[in-house]
Amino acid sequence: MPDHDGPLQDALRTMNSSPIASRAASRFRARLKTTFRSLHGYNYRIWAAGTTVSNVGTWMQRIAQDWLVLTELTRHSGTAVGVVMSLQFGPPILLMPLAGMAVDRFDRRKLLLMTQAAMALTALALGVLVMARLVTLWQVYLIAGIMGCISAFDSPARQTFIAELVGDDDLPNAVALNSSLFNSAQLIGPAVAGLMIAAIGTGWVFMVNALSFVAVLASLMKMRVAELRPLPRSHDPSMGIAEGFRYVRSRPNLVIALIMLFLVGTYGLNFPIFISTMSVTAFHGSADLYGALSSTMAVGSVLGALLAAGRGRPSLVILAASAFAFGLACALAAVMPSAWLFGAMLAALGAVAQTFTTSTNSLVQLSTDPQMRGRVMAIYMGIFLGCTPLGAPFVGWVADRFGPRWALGVAAASGFLAAIVAIVYLVRRVEPAVQNG
Repeated sequence: MPDHDGPLQDALRTMNSSPIASRAASRFRARLKTTFRSLHGYNYRIWAAGTTVSNVGTWMQRIAQDWLVLTELTRHSGTAVGVVMSLQFGPPILLMPLAGMAVDRFDRRKLLLMTQAAMALTALALGVLVMARLVTLWQVYLIAGIMGCISAFDSPARQTFIAELVGDDDLPNAVALNSSLFNSAQLIGPAVAGLMIAAIGTGWVFMVNALSFVAVLASLMKMRVAELRPLPRSHDPSMGIAEGFRYVRSRPNLVIALIMLFLVGTYGLNFPIFISTMSVTAFHGSADLYGALSSTMAVGSVLGALLAAGRGRPSLVILAASAFAFGLACALAAVMPSAWLFGAMLAALGAVAQTFTTSTNSLVQLSTDPQMRGRVMAIYMGIFLGCTPLGAPFVGWVADRFGPRWALGVAAASGFLAAIVAIVYLVRRVEPAVQNG
């Protein structure tokens, strides 16, 4: 029978059979295997599945909560959104001593079962208030504060529990994959929340988030406990958070990484304020635009996390480069003339922000002795979650007083300053080595 494939199919067959194409395909498969290697373990797989469902609900609630405050309980007040962020993310600073000791002393899986169940109840309470038309701004403030107190224990427990799922060798990969799953949920959650808000209101969004916690609770219950790699736990009650601060102070690379995180976290990671105020005031959009822009940013965040998953151990050089890129992306986003161009810059901003935060997380954990990791990660999460609310009211005030583009300018300055801090440290570290050489 004659061959009717034609020249195009012949060319494709030739290309696929060539040594170059074969080597490229092998490298691609190896890259994929490296990037997703943490998923080979049963415990991490079911954890990833459960947290992905829960993360979708979390992103839905964030959008609904911001929109509730911005458009239903206030007249487009960026300051009020900033106050909610302060109450929700500020308690990790105040509760850092208790959280760090709890994570180092108690079973992290059981601790997570309690914190995740408590967070489900807070989402349920807010949903009931909204649907009953009883919600007021002070109630949102109160519930945000309660969620912040729970998160103070939940966040360091989750971060250190990842090491128990995969071990230190695969920790950078698992941290990056965890971030990619969280931001993959951002692709779905904000868009679904925007549609739900427009169709049936904000109350049902909070109810869906409460239900989503069932997935992560089920994953924790289904784990093979015997296959976990428990970190050494501290049983000395006198070894509190002060010991964690002394430990950090004795390691200059940790100090520099945390200073950089403080700068970017305080003034740069206020994305709900940037995106919501740009959506409403600069582009005159509604909830669907806010959700779409948040999802657009998630595209870049997922890409940044996956690229981080394929890399090896992080370094301060990577932190400096990503902090500078963060500042540049914020500056460019601030001058974008249309919502679509702004969305494109948000994708780039998501990628560099994710590179910075996941690299910082992995560097801090891998530079810390296992028995101190809970306390050091409580300090890390206190800065990561707690310092953003410290800057949120100021960033919100800048957005209200001068416009959201100037608020993005503040974020850009934080990235540039963080990069300068790292560069100065690296140069000073190199100079004595050159002189001694």
